[in-house]
Amino acid sequence: MMILSVWTLGLLLVTFGGAHGHTNFPANCTFLFDSSHFWLICFILLVLLLCSDQYLLFLYICVVVVAKRNDPHPVMLTCNTQTEEGVSWRLDGEEVELDNYVQMEGPNLKISEVDAPMLGEYSCWRGGTMLSSTYLFQELEEDVALDSLLNCRAKSYDCNFTCSWRDSRFTAVRLGLGHDCSEGQRSCRWETSGGGHVGELQFVLPHSLSPYAEESTTLELTAEAINTFYILRRTKTFYLRDIIQPDSPQIVRCQEVGHELNVTLDPPPSWSTPHSFFSLEYEIEYEMKDDGKIESSFSTLIPKKISKLRVRSRDSLVLSAWSQWTAWQNVNH
Repeated sequence: MMILSVWTLGLLLVTFGGAHGHTNFPANCTFLFDSSHFWLICFILLVLLLCSDQYLLFLYICVVVVAKRNDPHPVMLTCNTQTEEGVSWRLDGEEVELDNYVQMEGPNLKISEVDAPMLGEYSCWRGGTMLSSTYLFQELEEDVALDSLLNCRAKSYDCNFTCSWRDSRFTAVRLGLGHDCSEGQRSCRWETSGGGHVGELQFVLPHSLSPYAEESTTLELTAEAINTFYILRRTKTFYLRDIIQPDSPQIVRCQEVGHELNVTLDPPPSWSTPHSFFSLEYEIEYEMKDDGKIESSFSTLIPKKISKLRVRSRDSLVLSAWSQWTAWQNVNH
């Protein structure tokens, strides 16, 4: 058995629902990976209890507890009541059996050792009235970097970028930018998936970096992912320039200039403006008519005797990742 401790709490003063099965994150509950917040939540709960027991009958306290591996402290699940009289606990609707590892301390439930069967939704009751609900999760501590799970890309220096999550083991994923998210604060603005291919989740994350200023501030990206009652949490920092990858450029026309072709290219419509400030460089790949050999050039002047060409682009200042190639375009000259 693994010994775990309380690491995460969230307080919700509305009816909680829709999280059973955990295909989504518990709505409006905060995931705080800092045990010091436990006593803050307890203090808030105590104040509410002292104000009015009757009023709290209409409030459900949603607590999300993420237990960390290899910590010697027990898990304490708090019940929303002042007295222990008539209080009982249920796990996923079934009565909790008390033993050496699961004990009542007043109205609260103390779990000294926790393994997988103990994860789930705990609720404390008085008679037929549920007083509060607590979801006990376990933190996954896989030795896996966020880069292997998440790929982020900015097609320009404008106000947002996209990320793709490709690990299909997780039923719900959310991303957040900034220190508030890395610290699990309630003020974090979490972004959820906007769809994607099968087995892939797509996210759009807004940012407030100025596209014209020299970039000196890193972005701090936090990802949280749920698989049944397990949660994976990772944070990474990077510069926006590190994830710049333009869309494919536009081939406007090809004009004969003596024995050469002058290829006119435009940046993609999604690229930042003005183009004189946000300059791109291009690579042209072409097939020779005579022998079918594939050649390439970083100049827009290329040999005239070619059968087709394609182009890609990148930021010429930071030498960003190259865009995808355009489709091959036939050349008749």
